[in-house]
Amino acid sequence: MTRAADLVWAREEDEEWADTVHVRLVLDHDAPAGLADEVLAEAHQIVREAGLPAPEVLGEPEAYARTVAAERISEEDRAKVDSHGLTPGERVRALLGTIGFLGFCLCVMHWFEDGLWVRGSWASVAGCATVVAVVSLGALAFVARAAGRIRGMWGFFAGAACVFVGGVAVATNAPGERLFEVPVPVLMAGCAAWTVAAYAFPDAVLDRWFAPRPHADDDEQWLARLEGLLRGRHTMPAAEARGHVREARQHLFGADHERAEDTFGDVEVYAMRLAEGPRKQQRIARHKLYRAAAAAVVFTVLAVDETLETGHFSGWVACYVGAAGGWIWTSIAEWRDLRKRGRADKAARREVQGPTGADKAG
Repeated sequence: MTRAADLVWAREEDEEWADTVHVRLVLDHDAPAGLADEVLAEAHQIVREAGLPAPEVLGEPEAYARTVAAERISEEDRAKVDSHGLTPGERVRALLGTIGFLGFCLCVMHWFEDGLWVRGSWASVAGCATVVAVVSLGALAFVARAAGRIRGMWGFFAGAACVFVGGVAVATNAPGERLFEVPVPVLMAGCAAWTVAAYAFPDAVLDRWFAPRPHADDDEQWLARLEGLLRGRHTMPAAEARGHVREARQHLFGADHERAEDTFGDVEVYAMRLAEGPRKQQRIARHKLYRAAAAAVVFTVLAVDETLETGHFSGWVACYVGAAGGWIWTSIAEWRDLRKRGRADKAARREVQGPTGADKAG
């Protein structure tokens, strides 16, 4: 299949049109792998045969992307991804790749700030291993949540807490004398190899790690999976999710013992249908705001702590300040988006309910 990047468009406006379609399909509609390339290859053929600009032949890129998504992205494909358009496997790959990339950046910073050699001790090794393990387990907890595995999420959080306590104890009591010296470029090469390996690992294998066992004829497992998907993948409040599960259970009780899957269909698709709507978009925007605000606080604390410890403005402080500023800006943008979605939701409700007494009086 021809990749979108390999297509040669006759006009610059056609290339911009294709780029917009590609971005909208991936970001707005969570297109499965390869679909955007396939769609743009077909569009390229149509535009070349027509001899006219792409917007004249196929319409505006946003509208074209919406049409393609409605016609060619199935509910099964849309139901497999979380609010960020990622499957569990893609989330894990992004997590591992991010850890490798951050390690590479930290090595570069160490090179500029402290020299070519990294000197380690048992205490420093234990401390670094603890940080990596806690961050990894914490991130895997959110992956499990997005996969609808609520118990798995708490298991990863519990593991992260145990590792943190044990790691702090080991790092505090381990000897602090120098154990080894390693050139920074060696560590940078290791981090780069880690990142490449993370993104080369097959998604399907990682997806299976977070997939539940087949529930066969067990309706309770189907219902438990439904609750986990609503709460985790679709960020629905626990009380609301349990309400949907209770309604489904009552329906099954009075349906002459029909199987849940026969009655409601695939559990992932059914959960997606229940969760769709403006309120889901508001929940997603709210969670993004919380994450951005938390990250801004963390980097602000790190910047203040580093400044107090060193007593001067260093490269590390500059990195922390830059990261904190970026997350603060993201928090403001997410807050504005949340307010915008809230106003749009209220307007939609007013249109459905009709004018209120205050509106009529006005």
